[in-house]
Amino acid sequence: MARIIRFHETGSSDVLKLEEAPETSPGEGEVLIHVLAMGLNRAEVLYRQGLYLERTRLPSRIGYEASGLVKAVGEGVTDFKEGDYVSTIPAFSMRQYGVCGEEALVPARALVKMPESIKPEEAASVWMQYLTAYGALIDIGQLTASQAVLITAASSSVGIAAIQMVKDLGAMPIATTRTAAKKDALLEAGAAHVIVTDEENLVERVRSCTDGKGADIIFDAIAGSIVNELAEAAAYEGTIFLYGALSLEKTPFPFRTALSKGLSIVGYTMMQIAKDEDRLEWGKAHILSGLERGAFLPVVDRVFPLAELGAAYDYMETNQQLGKIVVTTELG
Repeated sequence: MARIIRFHETGSSDVLKLEEAPETSPGEGEVLIHVLAMGLNRAEVLYRQGLYLERTRLPSRIGYEASGLVKAVGEGVTDFKEGDYVSTIPAFSMRQYGVCGEEALVPARALVKMPESIKPEEAASVWMQYLTAYGALIDIGQLTASQAVLITAASSSVGIAAIQMVKDLGAMPIATTRTAAKKDALLEAGAAHVIVTDEENLVERVRSCTDGKGADIIFDAIAGSIVNELAEAAAYEGTIFLYGALSLEKTPFPFRTALSKGLSIVGYTMMQIAKDEDRLEWGKAHILSGLERGAFLPVVDRVFPLAELGAAYDYMETNQQLGKIVVTTELG
């Protein structure tokens, strides 16, 4: 028997239950892993609440990211063997799979062998954030060293990954944060400039940082009314990637500004990369290279035990964290 997290109704973190489940065997193309650590994501909160892009199927497991050791492989799996140290790419549906618990079944295509030098807490904090940043900035955005990138909600795990990725390419990462509390930490993470939006004018500061040009790429997790300001802060023929909706407001389309600047305003999810085998392989290679060179380093804000998974998600919803929130099992 293994302890797993499931929920039988949508709602707050109180619906998450720690349950005993019989051991399962991997089917064709699947791998069973002993979970050591799990990295939490906002998408999981929306899925638990019944507000995610895909409809919740009850009862349901939850969780996209985990690190662990391979326990068994299913028919047709040749790239992994028992004992391999791996982490999961969120290239699957939580309607079918979920990793929060002591054991998890995952499709083999969603696994990556990890260097032993990377701790389980860090290995569980790689793929959602770095692949999300990679897909927008490098795969689609074709970022170059001469460009400036504005990164909103930059203290999130994805925001920090984006800062590191932009800096690694020699481009200019400009981070935003609501209050000054996280400013120094974002500068230490590699941001060239930090804009405190509760105290500073976003558009004026971006123009000042870029000698009046504006941001070539804007990587936005907020949406809502701020999109009007982002359009004003964008460079001529700039691109705004909308990958999150932290504001929960309706998002306007800044028609006049977009028209006058020739802006591209793009809805984006990491799944655009994860569903394409070639693009996924290129992304994996880029990210593993960055990890091995030390250019990319997952930032873990706080670690919770499995029995406190609900509290860990509650902490995420306070927006206090800088980087990733991780949950570990006793096996870790």
